[in-house]
Amino acid sequence: MIKNISQKIEAILIYLNQKQWMVLTIFFLLWTVCTLSYWKKYEWNPSSMVNFGKEFANRNKDLTPNNAILFLGEKGDLGAGYDGQIFYYFSVPLSNFSMEWPKGFDESYRAPRIGYPFLIGIFGLFGKSFAVFGMYFWNLTLILISYFCLRSMLSSDSKRYSIFYLLSPFALGSYYVLVSDSVMVSLLIIAYFLLQRRKYTFFVIVSSLAILTKEPALFFLFPLGLKSLTEKNVKKSVAVAFTLLIPILWHLYLSHKFPNWRATRLTDFILPFEGMITYSETIWRTWNETESLKELARLFSRFPLLILFFMGVILSFTGNLKRGWEFRIAILLTMFMIGTAGYYHFWSVYENVSRMFTLSIPMIIFLKDQDHLAKVGEFFSLVFIILLLFILKAVVISKPLLYQVGF
Repeated sequence: MIKNISQKIEAILIYLNQKQWMVLTIFFLLWTVCTLSYWKKYEWNPSSMVNFGKEFANRNKDLTPNNAILFLGEKGDLGAGYDGQIFYYFSVPLSNFSMEWPKGFDESYRAPRIGYPFLIGIFGLFGKSFAVFGMYFWNLTLILISYFCLRSMLSSDSKRYSIFYLLSPFALGSYYVLVSDSVMVSLLIIAYFLLQRRKYTFFVIVSSLAILTKEPALFFLFPLGLKSLTEKNVKKSVAVAFTLLIPILWHLYLSHKFPNWRATRLTDFILPFEGMITYSETIWRTWNETESLKELARLFSRFPLLILFFMGVILSFTGNLKRGWEFRIAILLTMFMIGTAGYYHFWSVYENVSRMFTLSIPMIIFLKDQDHLAKVGEFFSLVFIILLLFILKAVVISKPLLYQVGF
């Protein structure tokens, strides 16, 4: 079945690749429909996608936009919202040229990821509503720029696969909650484009920003460094090494600002296979204990991601292993991140685990460009199915949560 789907998708890709206006139309249509369907649930208020939680808004009233949608949470919790608010709140001090960070957040985990808040803060100079606009602007603008950068780096035979990057359900899912995954990946693609064009200074700046946006940027930059070393390309090697300078300086500042801060904080989330095993056990237990179709549908929404994880690992070892080995390492590092993600923080929530696949899409496209024997058809077929399921969920299934407008 998946093989037949793969063949049909391949034919569609060949057709669309010749009509870029149609690809862009589909992209804008998907993102617009998902955006408007979200706004409609919350009085057409753009701040709804930032997911401000009343718990954190109460502690940061002076930083919160007027008339923002504040999520109240369900019975038994105070309304924590979602991660988009964190990037917004950390951007406001930057806009105000202040280092007084928002209250209620774990600085050792959140403060290192200052790249996205920095970008938002540029718009925040003009006010809180402009900061919210900036979150939409950067997600949309960067993915479009990186899409054209990606296409320019691919051979004519591989350009059609770039469509999967632009229409990635994981990039769309990241945008849908205005978090940093898509921004980080877009910056990486742009940085790689600059490296290929030997614009080393700009490469260092954009790559550093990508690392400061989210640490998994290193999953691509590390193999690039290894590749440049094997090629004995001194300039490239030095450029890749220099991408660590700004993040290191930022981490030194954090260690001074927050005495309890530690760079190894992220290792607390490394729990090999605990998330996937617990999720699988939850499927078995829930299947036998509940008759609620809604609960079962919510639970099985993550099952395609479980399959996709194993597909990603397997395809990394297909084709000629000597070709595109830097991209194979990047894919495996991404899958390692997913495989070691715990259940409580990641595999228990679709949005949390799905966004972790965002980097895998361009890496697999680059691999296919380097090695045409790599078996990626089944992987991309499942990605297409996940895209359809996400649109169904976003537009039809998702219901409004409890909220209030402003304080």
